[in-house]
Amino acid sequence: MASSLERLVRMLSGGFSNQEQAFENPPLYAHILVKFRPLPQLAPGSLLLEQSYAIDPAAPYRIRVLRVEALNGQLTIVNQALAEDQRFWGAVEDSELRGRIQTSDLLPLDGCAYVVREESEGFVGEVEPGCRCLVERKGATSYLVSRLELNPAGMRTIDRGHDPITHEHLWGSLAGAFEFARTNDYSDEIPAHWSEQWRD
Repeated sequence: MASSLERLVRMLSGGFSNQEQAFENPPLYAHILVKFRPLPQLAPGSLLLEQSYAIDPAAPYRIRVLRVEALNGQLTIVNQALAEDQRFWGAVEDSELRGRIQTSDLLPLDGCAYVVREESEGFVGEVEPGCRCLVERKGATSYLVSRLELNPAGMRTIDRGHDPITHEHLWGSLAGAFEFARTNDYSDEIPAHWSEQWRD
């Protein structure tokens, strides 16, 4: 499992853009940038995620610390929020700011881990079952249903929110998945001690 774990972390460690999709279908898809960068000061497999609109990359609408781990033979991506996250906006491009993120800044997001499996040349992950990943959006609480498909060339993602009582679809893409091409590779920032620990 260590090799699969390391391959997943390496494949995630990059920058992604759906520019082509957004330019072809501007009414349906905003132009979005997604970046994942290793956080060597945290537990092995920890990555900073920033997701922003291309017109305003300095103000991400989603910032998280993910931790990729293997538990009982199962690959999992643990989702964590950051306390007062605006302190760290732009850290994905600022190594000094990234280095300030500590374990004490992390807030668990219960029910929001991704369960991941290998598929073809990449990985497929879905939010853990149970409808417990709650999201506040436009004044209403919904639970997140999310899927990630990752391969060497890029990734596809789809997020949808559903009513916790009726399970009605409240928000999210009706036009289909977002298609991201890989624009940056940050896998060389993965610290050697992570790889050593995974192979022990």
